[in-house]
Amino acid sequence: MDIFLQQMVNGLTIGSLYALVALGYTMVYGVMRLINFAHGDLVAFSAFVGLSVYGSLFSEGTTSLLAVVSVFLLSALVVAFVGVLLERLAYRPLRTAPRLSAVVSALGAGLVIQNSVMLIWGPNMKIFPTDFFPSTLWSVGGIVITFTQVMILSLSSVLMVGLYFFINQTKIGTAIRAVAIDQDAAKLMGINVNRIVMIIFIIGSALGAVAGLFIGAYYRGITFDMGWMYGLNAFVAAIMGGIGNIPGAMLGGLLLGLFNAMITGYISTQWAETFTFVLLIVILVFRPTGILGEKVAEKV
Repeated sequence: MDIFLQQMVNGLTIGSLYALVALGYTMVYGVMRLINFAHGDLVAFSAFVGLSVYGSLFSEGTTSLLAVVSVFLLSALVVAFVGVLLERLAYRPLRTAPRLSAVVSALGAGLVIQNSVMLIWGPNMKIFPTDFFPSTLWSVGGIVITFTQVMILSLSSVLMVGLYFFINQTKIGTAIRAVAIDQDAAKLMGINVNRIVMIIFIIGSALGAVAGLFIGAYYRGITFDMGWMYGLNAFVAAIMGGIGNIPGAMLGGLLLGLFNAMITGYISTQWAETFTFVLLIVILVFRPTGILGEKVAEKV
């Protein structure tokens, strides 16, 4: 029972990271009907940016709320700027082009980001400082919970709930939903579509930046090509929950994290990726649009 509960905690932690990254995929797809394959590489980029910011501004052994907040805010700003630049240069010129062109552009942009990270920070693994978060841990009934896990679970929950209410309860959120439904009609209603697209790239990239920093703090080791693995898992989570559906991305991320943790704990780490895609196939067989996805009629 202790193993089950421990894997539940681990699964929710990993699932929260997947959910944050999956939100970037699902927001872009919901508005632009585009799979932003470069998003995973932005997540990896954010981890390296955060590591550099921490090393430049704070000395080793400096653990404070100011240090952590500064690293998160500066990293989110840098990655959000790169996300907007990515949309402006790689996606906006192809907005009316065939979808395959945009997909190729996304893959190319991802390779550019990945290789830029390798050239700037080198091909070798970088290690996050041990004092980025306090090393405090708690043991509750045989379950070990670290301070890092508490931070990941709590901040991820706040961000996901905040995003849900932002999309559903604010004027900008209403405009985002309108553009997602019909861009031409939204333009006729006076909505600046380019501004809305820029906003979703800012939000998605910033959430990915938070996830990238948490990945570095949780796993310690970061590599220039890790964005592919985390991006792929988050993409699978978005599809499972229903691509283009924000609650679906959250649910898909958490479910995938729990599923991976149980496979790792009871079977083998080597089989986790295999069973992930088996689960995806099973869900799509019974729910082709994902768990919370809805069938949408194609416009003619």
